[in-house]
Amino acid sequence: MIDVVLPCLDEAAALPGVLSGLPSGYRAIVADNGSTDGSADVARAFGAHVVPVPQRGFGAAAHAGLLAATSDVVCFADADGSFDLRQLPLVAGPVADGVADLVLGRRRPDRAGAWPAHARLANALLAWRLRTRLGLPIHDLGPMRAARRQALLALDLRDRRFGYPLEMIVAASRAGWTVAETDVRYAPRAEGTRSKVTGTVLGTARAVRDMSKVLAR
Repeated sequence: MIDVVLPCLDEAAALPGVLSGLPSGYRAIVADNGSTDGSADVARAFGAHVVPVPQRGFGAAAHAGLLAATSDVVCFADADGSFDLRQLPLVAGPVADGVADLVLGRRRPDRAGAWPAHARLANALLAWRLRTRLGLPIHDLGPMRAARRQALLALDLRDRRFGYPLEMIVAASRAGWTVAETDVRYAPRAEGTRSKVTGTVLGTARAVRDMSKVLAR
């Protein structure tokens, strides 16, 4: 069984589709970051393990999910319906097989509008900085990802906001991990949900600010 951490804030409309696509052998851990739309109840109805996370912040939710996980290999993915969880083996497989220590899903939009231009540009800039500064062969910060649980905990990640995903990559690189990426499909988020990051220029700017602080350390 492989645990899948799904940070969640008001994703009730997306969760049925997300959780129904969970492959056999994978367990969903929904880290609920203070949802007011019944997301936690929906998650439980679909068999997910729900972890309440009162501290606001993407990193707080993601890390609480990691702490709740028990499997050797742990995956992460957004809970907004933009990822097809049936593709989780693409990121988990190389880690389980010992080919890579951290695998990122490189997003490949499957239709127009799946990835707003301002968000894609910000992501490309950050990935370029990782390639040039750390020599990592990546082109996307990849919200769908996998690594070994104990190794992740040993990285002692501290960011509890939007910088958490980038801090994971930077810390992994500095620890000498083999970091790889693989293509995964990327779709528009589910109808009835609202993006906290990429949906607006302001949200993207806040994420870039948090991530830039990580790179400056």
